[in-house]
Amino acid sequence: HATLASAHVLWEAGHLAAQDEARFQTLSGMLTASRRDDWIWLDLPAKPVSPIPSPAGLVAALGTTPSFIGQNDLGYLIAELPDEGAVRDLVPDLQAIASLPVTGVVVTARSTGKYDFVSRFFAPALGVPEDPVTGSAHCSLAPFWAERLGRNELTGFQASARGGEVRARPAGDRVHLGGRTVTVM
Repeated sequence: HATLASAHVLWEAGHLAAQDEARFQTLSGMLTASRRDDWIWLDLPAKPVSPIPSPAGLVAALGTTPSFIGQNDLGYLIAELPDEGAVRDLVPDLQAIASLPVTGVVVTARSTGKYDFVSRFFAPALGVPEDPVTGSAHCSLAPFWAERLGRNELTGFQASARGGEVRARPAGDRVHLGGRTVTVM
């Protein structure tokens, strides 16, 4: 997530003191980042998911039938798959996903391991075949899984080739997402 990386750079370069909050004016409004231990926490708008009928071509594009299909106001389709293996092993038809009337497709399932849920995000129509870790998707996944699992402290794993762990805390119309960063250059 670009906001997470930007906040990290501001602290690491000494432009902000370690205890200072990073504040960003964005198209989504004011976004803030704070440091707690070795995690950076973002305060973002929640993007609730509303159930919708399966769009024509979705099942063929995914090669599997989701148990739930919904959409958020960003135009992301959220498809719950039967299990973690189905998410991790998915080889979608990216050309077919690009032709769907959505911004991107998030596939997700409950995890059987150390995470609460797993996910992947595809937006080939936007030039992003698969995003490594997607903060905006977790603004929907956090409330989605909080409701299903009955708790507000969650840990997700975006199972792309690079992958990444995201901590999530839904808070009304906001979501707090925690992530870690590393300077590589």
